Amino acid sequence: MELDKKHNQRKKHSFDPVVLRKKYKEERDKRVRPEGNSQYREVVGQFSKYIEDPYVEQGFDREVLSDEVEVAIIGGGFGGILAGVRLKQSGIDNIRIIEKAGDFGGTWYWNRYPGAACDMESYIYLPLLEEMDFMPENKFPAQSEILDYSQKIAKQYGLYEDSCFQTEVESIRRDDSSNRWEILTNRGDNIKARYIVSANGPLNRPKLPDISGISSFKGHTFHTSRWDYEYTGGDSEGNLDKLKDKTVAIIGTGATAVQCIPHLGKTSKHLYIFQRTPSSVDVRNDHPTDKKWFKKQKEGWHKERRDNFNTLVSGGWAEEDLVNDGWTEIIRNLIHGIKEDQNDSEMTPQDFMNAMEFSDFQKMEQIRGRVDEVVKDEKTAESLKPYYRQFCKRPCFHDDYLETFNNQNVTLIHTDGKGVSKFTEKGVVFGDLEYQVDCIIFASGFEVGTDYTRRCGYEIYGNEGMSLSDKWKKGLSTFHGMHSRGFPNCFFFGPQHSAFTANYVHSLDEQSLHLAYILKEAKLRGFNKIEASKEAEEKWIKTIIDKARLNEDFLQNCTPGYYNNEGKPQGQAQNASYGGGPIEFFELVRKWRLAGTLKGLEMSSQH
Repeated sequence: MELDKKHNQRKKHSFDPVVLRKKYKEERDKRVRPEGNSQYREVVGQFSKYIEDPYVEQGFDREVLSDEVEVAIIGGGFGGILAGVRLKQSGIDNIRIIEKAGDFGGTWYWNRYPGAACDMESYIYLPLLEEMDFMPENKFPAQSEILDYSQKIAKQYGLYEDSCFQTEVESIRRDDSSNRWEILTNRGDNIKARYIVSANGPLNRPKLPDISGISSFKGHTFHTSRWDYEYTGGDSEGNLDKLKDKTVAIIGTGATAVQCIPHLGKTSKHLYIFQRTPSSVDVRNDHPTDKKWFKKQKEGWHKERRDNFNTLVSGGWAEEDLVNDGWTEIIRNLIHGIKEDQNDSEMTPQDFMNAMEFSDFQKMEQIRGRVDEVVKDEKTAESLKPYYRQFCKRPCFHDDYLETFNNQNVTLIHTDGKGVSKFTEKGVVFGDLEYQVDCIIFASGFEVGTDYTRRCGYEIYGNEGMSLSDKWKKGLSTFHGMHSRGFPNCFFFGPQHSAFTANYVHSLDEQSLHLAYILKEAKLRGFNKIEASKEAEEKWIKTIIDKARLNEDFLQNCTPGYYNNEGKPQGQAQNASYGGGPIEFFELVRKWRLAGTLKGLEMSSQH
């Protein structure tokens, strides 16, 4: 390509971009499966044991509720917590959070596997740091700190006072005559609410590989999101002493597996790691918080830092990289390269995209080079090298993962994109070989591309009994990702039709601020029924589709994963996130609020 020649004249590279593009395509093509999301099994029936709560005592009971609240929030993770906080800050106190877990925490309540931690900097990931006057222990927060902090927020803002834990919503149905929603739960509750907020989280429902014989295995099994410490021993810091005489198989090498495999490798008699696609694993380089630095931060630093991160990882321009981590490195290098070339003629959009690709090639060559530096066995090292663009899959950051493959008791079974062949009574089969094991651990992730109501675990029935599943059967239909016509006074939290960002909690906070503004304004103006107009919804769908096309080629060329609907982004444009990036979206809704017209919403009063 002419652009390749032009770029190579300016800089010397150890790679051939033409060769890498070909390699990336070959690796992608061998992993695309015709069944898409159907390659995973839903955790229902005999598999429902994989979603039971292992962290609560059995026998919990409480009185059945049959009452009314102003706002019911479904979900007690950061989405539900932030919705509750921002509503209370705006003067709306009559709220109830309904959560299936035994406490607040969301994904950090469920995921307590050994080594669990956030790969996002704590100073941008943890919300309300200034309001809570909280200083994280390290640059990257551990699961235990995040869980503890989320519960601190809930206590600080009085969210425990009227919350229902160990309670699963079974259905939500609108009664238009009373302008209320009726919420039925598995505990027999019949709760009425004027407004409902669906804040279930995008990664809340575990999935299993739909592999032959999955129920045949006679040994022990569990999913990483429900870690069985009674079987393994130890705790979230490791020390899995009960595995010293156990042969263990782990299925998957994504972000969760990268964090727990070093602990399994330390203590298991033998560990078999079954890999379909290697993760990109960069240096983590964690360190304690510099207390002097932290205390010197000026008012508003938290927002500035979060915005700076989102700008950079979205491909935007910033004078300084405040976070300075592996997430922002590609753009940091790109900006440095552009500054070096600033005497050249002004870059065209195609020049910029080409420079972006070269920076990505450089970064991934560095990632693959690190594998060679750390892993001693050449064949194993080659199998651990990721051949795709960095943001095709969620990047990982860990300082001990690769070293684990040097242990004599650890064996990588690289399936070269095929996946496990089948399960037997005694173990796992790949190709012609059976690997007999005592325990199988599923690090197979969570449902993403399935129907919204399936992931929630309940159906929502709006005007005239219309179900949300029927409304969204041909594609997501919202205004700003939060409202859907036919479902008045119902607010949706999530990345679809809204802002997708690696720092998802930032997006949840922005959605919470938007929710609080709308409900406060409605109350001030004497309205209590809020619904998206037909025109606003149609216009937003068109915006989502048009913006999605900007990213379609990139996703099409990516290796399969939940970022690109398991390698099938075609036809998914209507279900996409806002393609202009998080900062653009946040600014769009901020200006919408500043206008003060509530344009796109039909407001009325009904008692």
